[in-house]
Amino acid sequence: MITIISGTNRKNSETEKVATIIYNLVNKMADQEVKLLLLTELPTDFVSNEMYTATGQHMDIGVMQDEYMLPANKFWFVFPEYNGGVPGVLKLFLDAVSVRSLSDTFKGKKACLTGISTGRAGNLRGIDHLTNILNYLQVIVHPNRLPISSISNLKDENGVLGDIETLEVINKQLEDFMHF
Repeated sequence: MITIISGTNRKNSETEKVATIIYNLVNKMADQEVKLLLLTELPTDFVSNEMYTATGQHMDIGVMQDEYMLPANKFWFVFPEYNGGVPGVLKLFLDAVSVRSLSDTFKGKKACLTGISTGRAGNLRGIDHLTNILNYLQVIVHPNRLPISSISNLKDENGVLGDIETLEVINKQLEDFMHF
């Protein structure tokens, strides 16, 4: 199974739109189940002093881990740049699902990274940051890590990502990741 993760809890974000595009593309090409995990669906009360113990894991986080993380053999993270790195909610989610079945959740699995930004760098620092986190969790990160810069300028008059060059590099990343 491949899990596409929209790495922000901001509703109707550019990240969610790109993650949905990627989900649809992967779903057409993959010969396995593909799921889309939106961090907008995280419970708002999953943070607690006990969250770093398996018995203190929020029930809804456990359900998400069981449905999206444990059965996956590949992850595709699509995430925006927040303060020069990854969104805190993405890091917090990874922390929350790492307290129960850490090895089964991450070890030896593969990941693809697509960074989104409204600026010029395409979330390069965030891509490096998430690569380091995933490597620590023993996830193998695909070397074709895609930064998408100036996302606001890549949409057509209807707000749809219509930039041909961007869609081509996403398709190239997809093709590479399917063979990874």
